[in-house]
Amino acid sequence: MGNLYEMIQKLCTQRGIRPGRLCDETGLSRGLMTDLKMGRKKSVNAETAQKIAGYFGVSVGYLLGQNDTASDILDQVDVAFYGDFKELDEEQKEAVRDMVRLMRARRTSNGEK
Repeated sequence: MGNLYEMIQKLCTQRGIRPGRLCDETGLSRGLMTDLKMGRKKSVNAETAQKIAGYFGVSVGYLLGQNDTASDILDQVDVAFYGDFKELDEEQKEAVRDMVRLMRARRTSNGEK
C-alpha cells in the first residue's frame, strides 16, 4: 500500500478509531490528515512519521508501506514507549521486547490481528 493516508486509515480502522482521534492524542494537526486524504500532501517529515508509527505500535517502514508486516516493532519499542524505554538498561529493554513478542504471538494464536 503506497498511499500514506490509506495506511493510516487502515490502522485506525483496525483499532476502531477515527483519524481525528489520532490527531488529538498525538498533537498532530487535523489539517495534516485532510491534506493527506485529499492528496495535497503525499508524505510527512520523519518526526511526524515516527509519532504516528509509535501511536499505532508499528515501524515507520510499515507505516510508509516499505515493509509487509508490522512485526518489526520489536526494533521500535522505544518509539511506542517514548522516553521511558530509553531509561531502561539493555537487559530490561530485552525483557520488554520479549513481552511484546509474547503478546504478539498470543494475539496471533487467538486469531487477532
